[in-house]
Amino acid sequence: MAWLDDSVLGADPAGIEIVRAVGRREITHAIHDVDGTHSLIRDWPPVMSLSIHWAMTSGLEENFDSDENLEKLIARVGAEPLPETDDFCVESAGLSALTQMEYGIRRAVERGNVPAGAVPPLTREQKLLSAEIARGIWNGRERFDDIDEPPELTEFIRERSTRLFKLYERILNGACRDRNTAEALAAPEKFRVPGSLEFMQHLADCGVENYFVTGAVIYDDGGMAEEVKAVGLEAGPGKLVRELRGSSWDRKMPKDEVMRELFAEKDIDPAKALVLGDGRTEVAAGASMGCVAMSRLPLDAERQRELHRELGTNYIFPDWTSPLLAQMITG
Repeated sequence: MAWLDDSVLGADPAGIEIVRAVGRREITHAIHDVDGTHSLIRDWPPVMSLSIHWAMTSGLEENFDSDENLEKLIARVGAEPLPETDDFCVESAGLSALTQMEYGIRRAVERGNVPAGAVPPLTREQKLLSAEIARGIWNGRERFDDIDEPPELTEFIRERSTRLFKLYERILNGACRDRNTAEALAAPEKFRVPGSLEFMQHLADCGVENYFVTGAVIYDDGGMAEEVKAVGLEAGPGKLVRELRGSSWDRKMPKDEVMRELFAEKDIDPAKALVLGDGRTEVAAGASMGCVAMSRLPLDAERQRELHRELGTNYIFPDWTSPLLAQMITG
């Protein structure tokens, strides 16, 4: 059994921002986001920004995700400012990757950048509905089951979103992920958020069960599972992290839904859970379920910090090195 007691933070918590104090709380489980919270292998924002910009502007012809275009896109990563999609990456961090891809496809529909005949002629109302969904995604919404659209449009967006997701992962591999993973296998501490391993071990030593939840797809021969192992945080039975749960290539799996499913399966009381992340979804879900939410955001991440305060986080940490963490959470 572990206890969290934030009274130890006092009036000067040395870099820890107290947004909503909890007081004293029993803690049994910790649900951790991976990328940006503990691992620094994926420099995803410039890749995501370019991928969504490409969806918005390329025309989404049948060859939009060709090998030829892949090589051109890898060379363009980070080479130019992309104001809309750069900002979107800040606002959408933590959303399901398929939701982020859907934003790009819907903006292409809104701008008329789709192949002739790919979707039926849309009425003004239908175009406005699609634009409304894009705005909803920007603001953190992922499910739109209450909105009725032409099935051809729904299928086009589903099919292109899946392909764009796979293209994004291929660009990510070529731009940074494969190189960084190889380096991390040799020097894992370079690609871990400072204090990450020590803090997770402290939680385990206090009797807290650690779980990873990610928006990335989990598969055996690479991807997030390889990255977790590369930074020294391998997950599985008997490991420091009990389990790694992720997303799907073609079925939208919002992180909050994955978390709720995990809580139900493991009979986790949300009031006794920590949720740690740098994205909006896990923090908003943790706050809404009554968990203790801990955000990991650099001091200069001003917009992200503002957003996390609005979402209801309890604390914001620049990293996991503060000695006060060991005093705040005890076994």
